[in-house]
Amino acid sequence: MKHKFIISGGGTGGHIFPAISIANALKKRLPDAEILFVGALGRMEMERVPAAGYPIEGLPISGLDRKNKLRNVNVLWNLLLSLVLARQIIRRFKPDAVIGVGGYASAPTLRAASAFGVPTVLQEQNSYAGVTNKLLAKKAKRICVAYEGMEKFFPKDKIVLTGNPVRQDLFSIAQKTKEAFQFFGLDPKKKTILVVGGSLGARTINQSIIGGLESLAKADVQVIWQTGKFYIDNARKATESFASPNLLVTDFVSRMDLAYSIADLVVSRAGASSISELCLLAKPVILVPSPNVAEDHQTQNALALVRKDAAIMIRDCDAKEHLVAKALELIINDAELKRLSENILKLAEKNSADRIADEIIKLLN
Repeated sequence: MKHKFIISGGGTGGHIFPAISIANALKKRLPDAEILFVGALGRMEMERVPAAGYPIEGLPISGLDRKNKLRNVNVLWNLLLSLVLARQIIRRFKPDAVIGVGGYASAPTLRAASAFGVPTVLQEQNSYAGVTNKLLAKKAKRICVAYEGMEKFFPKDKIVLTGNPVRQDLFSIAQKTKEAFQFFGLDPKKKTILVVGGSLGARTINQSIIGGLESLAKADVQVIWQTGKFYIDNARKATESFASPNLLVTDFVSRMDLAYSIADLVVSRAGASSISELCLLAKPVILVPSPNVAEDHQTQNALALVRKDAAIMIRDCDAKEHLVAKALELIINDAELKRLSENILKLAEKNSADRIADEIIKLLN
């Protein structure tokens, strides 16, 4: 019997990478399985999913516009249209199970699946559950989570601790350090700070680095700085007078596996996928949670690590003043780097995609 699955959600790399990892894990177990993605039109998944070899259908759904309330008439109309289209997709494709990974499209898709009696599985990536997943949880058969203590949001008997799936190319970084130093043109004898703000960049982190360029230039460290496409021009302009082989500025790091392999310290937002990667790779990290996310969930993600002494957190509003100074203080403290590395590794959940695939397949039986 040929099994069929729908995976729905997206919006950011943090939703898309896990979704594709789950699809790959299902295909590994059930090579004949047919997998369809359902995403939001105009969002990142509409390009990334086909590039990974899977078909995707888009719904005309978006978030509420908090600044221009009049636009929400159109948003609500598109939500109703998305609910109708989602039901048509479920009826036509006839999936055996539907998996929601978060993001706008997952709500209408999983609602439609439940209405037709199709079993649904939620993958909640954050330590603070979003409103959509809390609503969808009532009908879900399984809820795969990445943090302990999620019974405060979901029914305890549905929860399975699986962790968040991460990009597979990250698991062999230990053997890649020589290649990485050559790839980036950096010096193996110097410490390296990796600065990332997610796939689109992070304004505050970028402004903090720009403000600290003089201090970074004086320090005997190397910096790989991923700015995101919206901030690269500003960053290049700011670094003109600090040009040095020790400072590599790019809008996007195409080989994040290589960047991680030589990073002695990472500066990052506190998105769920990023944290899962850092845990598995045992990387010391300074987290700067984004304040512009639903329910301030990045702060909750970061605090879950800080409470276990597994990361340093600097609030977004304090970053411009303290981030670079803290990074330079930490990078020369080998004992502290080692302690953070050991503690963050204790929080790693391995083989997450395979464990989620197992839960989905159990439902079929």
